[in-house]
Amino acid sequence: MLSPFRRSLLFVAALLVLTAPQVPAQAPAAAPPDLLIKGGRVIDPRNNVNAVLDVAVSGGKVTRVAANIQPAAGMRVIDATGLYVVPGLIDIHAHVFFGTEKDAYLSNADSAVQPDAHSFRSGQTTLVDAGGSGWRNFPQFKEQVIDRSRTRVLAFINIVGSGMKGGPVEQNLADMDAKLTAMRIRQNRASIVGVKVAHYIGAEWDPVLRGVAAGRETNVPVMVDFGRNDPPQSLEDLLLKHLRPGDILTHMYAHVDSRTPIVDEQGKVRPYVLAARKRGIIFDAGHGGGSLLFSQAVPAMKQGFTPDVISTDLHSGSMNAGMKDILNTMSKFLNMGMPLADVVKANTQRAAEVIKRPELGHLSAGAEADIAVLAVRKGNFGFIDSGGNRMLGDQKLECELTVKAGQVVWDLNGLSRPMWNEGK
Repeated sequence: MLSPFRRSLLFVAALLVLTAPQVPAQAPAAAPPDLLIKGGRVIDPRNNVNAVLDVAVSGGKVTRVAANIQPAAGMRVIDATGLYVVPGLIDIHAHVFFGTEKDAYLSNADSAVQPDAHSFRSGQTTLVDAGGSGWRNFPQFKEQVIDRSRTRVLAFINIVGSGMKGGPVEQNLADMDAKLTAMRIRQNRASIVGVKVAHYIGAEWDPVLRGVAAGRETNVPVMVDFGRNDPPQSLEDLLLKHLRPGDILTHMYAHVDSRTPIVDEQGKVRPYVLAARKRGIIFDAGHGGGSLLFSQAVPAMKQGFTPDVISTDLHSGSMNAGMKDILNTMSKFLNMGMPLADVVKANTQRAAEVIKRPELGHLSAGAEADIAVLAVRKGNFGFIDSGGNRMLGDQKLECELTVKAGQVVWDLNGLSRPMWNEGK
């Protein structure tokens, strides 16, 4: 039991607490930028920026793009003088459902590639898997690849329920279910951006019709890899009758079996191809191992028929053949006369628009800080198409540095690092 004296002390102490002046809560001070990229030429097509500016990053977000931003104490400063600072690149056609299943082609198989092993070194912060998974195995793809990657991985879901396993699996019309595909899209809006139709060789239009039905039900685009049908199907009908504005023809510069190429025998882009672009069909380069020929691309480019989007069709075959990576593919278009700003736009703003991800592909204040710092090397270079043909060029893109969500994830020459003997 407390003595009267101690009870008096406790009473006085409580009274002092209750009558003490209340200090208003202070708003936390704004954190200084973590990273400042100085002196590079910023190309941000969405914001109509093409000038030498600085880019400040804090808390994983772009905070400011302006001239002569003064570094705060403790900020990491990257000198990008002579380099190009662009939004993190987006590849809308890659194959990253990597796994060990036997005879599964690009669906949980080792012909696909691990995202983080290939993205950042090329300035890519977003890869879109183009049809590796279908409604049956998308949950496996999400757990196995999407959720474990630092790269932002999105997906075009295959109209084939079992995904892109090749062979008879992709010929099974009974496994092409528009309703179940749409169901899986609705369950995974954060990850699935569209529907993929590919590799069916029958005469029926069912895969395209079912893919478009799923896309219409969920308001997402459909990407079509077209050709090799027996008997051949009409490219004109695909572009003008079956696809909707916003749907995508990938492998635009291909000349494959049973598919009419977009450039005719006289070297002219076919009129219905031009009409398809006017009605809103998206044309994607989709280089791959067999889908970009200079004999198609060069005359088309000379007539102003450039790609809306430049993608790789990345897999273990294409990366070790003429395609190599996104920057090598972009460099081909640079050397075919496409201005650098347009090449960047095709892999940033336009790519984001096509997959309906407006939060990506730009350096607006508040955007996630996905940034690529690129060099344009000058010299004598050779580029190979999917037919094994060589083209000479004098410019080649190289990635110096990649930032993902404010963190440096690739640094070719140590631009973001202190010298080893500083302060000694």
